[in-house]
Amino acid sequence: MKKQFLCWILVNGYLNQKKFSDLAVFVQQAAERKGINAQIVFNSDLIPVIEKGKPILKSKYSTMPDFVLFLDKDIHLARHLEQMGIPLFNSSSAIDLCDSKARTHQALVHQGIDMPKTAFAPFTFEGIPRTDFQAFQDIGQELGYPLVIKESYGSFGQQVYLIENEQQLISKVMELGHRPFILQEYIESSRGRDIRLNVVGGEVVASMKRISETDFRANVSAGGRTEPYSPLAEETELAIRCARILGTDFAGVDLLFGDEGPLVCEVNSNTHIVSIYQCTGINVAEHMIDYAIEKLYTGRES
Repeated sequence: MKKQFLCWILVNGYLNQKKFSDLAVFVQQAAERKGINAQIVFNSDLIPVIEKGKPILKSKYSTMPDFVLFLDKDIHLARHLEQMGIPLFNSSSAIDLCDSKARTHQALVHQGIDMPKTAFAPFTFEGIPRTDFQAFQDIGQELGYPLVIKESYGSFGQQVYLIENEQQLISKVMELGHRPFILQEYIESSRGRDIRLNVVGGEVVASMKRISETDFRANVSAGGRTEPYSPLAEETELAIRCARILGTDFAGVDLLFGDEGPLVCEVNSNTHIVSIYQCTGINVAEHMIDYAIEKLYTGRES
């Protein structure tokens, strides 16, 4: 008889928003339907400590989990739990790569992955404003206008900006200050359209198209709508390759409609899978649970 696993569904304790609490409950219910003892755990209730050179965890929980579905971006906590020997889905390294749009694109270099032309902003320190904008003027000439600025850390399309000219570029650079960001060519053929493919264990298990008639971003939180989508073979292959290269167990891969084929927009290690369920009726969380349990039983690497 197979044992009953204890799973922690780890979320951020400071994000008091309904969409995040709904996601945690959605995953918990999927786990419980699979016979898993699933607990929603806040990162703010766990204190990682190094004592006498060893990782320990201070918390109100007396029993450590068999595995963790890590739905947060607390990289230090993720690494700490791994150092304690607790399996994480996704791993801390995968979360770290996906969390930064800059690191994501650089990790996909030399892999034959098609993506928009991308430039990286010169680094500056906090409190040290940029006063020389020649590099950005050169980037503007290289990418052409309009172009897109994406803050390296952001979600739901809320830190993505369409820049129409050099004046807007300089103004946005000054506004962002020391915050890291990337600059990309604007893909006009994908204006207000993209596709989200959810990859679990090296397979695309659900996909949807996102469409906005009012915004260059297709994100639902930016006013877009969704519809079920049957991806082309090249789109499926591209999403699976990205997930594999970045080392994710599960991921939401966003693709743009390029003139010559699909382009990688971004890869999310923590996706809001409630929306794709509402669109397609496919419960990605159940696939995630099945995959985690299979790996725990077989020890098979993805």
